[in-house]
Formats: sequence, structure tokens, C-alpha cells
Amino acid sequence: MWYQQTLTLDAKTRGFHLVTDEIIDQLNVLSDVRVGQLHLLLQHTSASLTLNENCDPTVRSDMEQHFLRQVPENAPYQHDYEGADDMPAHIKSSLLGVSLLIPINRGRLLLGTWQGIWLGEHRVHGGARRIVATLQGE
Repeated sequence: MWYQQTLTLDAKTRGFHLVTDEIIDQLNVLSDVRVGQLHLLLQHTSASLTLNENCDPTVRSDMEQHFLRQVPENAPYQHDYEGADDMPAHIKSSLLGVSLLIPINRGRLLLGTWQGIWLGEHRVHGGARRIVATLQGE
């Protein structure tokens, strides 16, 4: 079976957000997959997807602080006409990536005990974000 759907995540503030449940809640056919995989592609160049800590929210705030220091907004970027946060957002998106491949077993994502899907929102006002979800399995 192949199935594809475009998911929409509500607009988020700048930072890292645990979105595992938001994604699963929109994938009604996930429960039909005995064994397979889920590919997620974020269709944006100023946000990212990554797997990380799903329990302690301080990990997400520490990650945001790290990236604010490592990819500052006040650097002399050439691409600056969309705002001070735009070029740093592109860099963070490339560093972290925009896609994930997650195995599925008996209708559940096979994430580690402490793993969750994060949306890295790297713009101050990024808006709603689209993710193309492609399920393959039986």
C-alpha cells in the first residue's frame, strides 16, 4: 500500500516544538499499516524536522539557545531583505534537515522511548507549515 497526504501544522513561535501527536492525529491510515515506513518532508526552507527528546521541554529551549548563538541574526549576511531572521533560518534548516524516515509496526511509529518529532521553527513569524507524509507498507 502507498498513501500520501499533506499535513498542516499550525503556526508556532520561533523555537523547537514537539509535533509527534499533531502528525499522528492527522494520519488516520497509520493504524492500517502492519509493517512499513513513514517519510515526512517539510516543504519549507526556514524550518526543520528532527528527532529528539520527547519528555523534557528544557532540551528544546536549550537547543534553541544553542542555535541562536551558533547562527546569529546580526551576522553580515548578503540575503537580508526578508528580515534579520531569514538567512539564519535557512542555515538552521540545512543543518538539521527537512525530512525524516520512520519505521512503522502494527500501526505505530517505531520511535525510541525518549524520541519525538520536532519542528524547528526558525522564523519569528513562520506561519503554518506543510509536511508531505508518504506511507509505504502492508
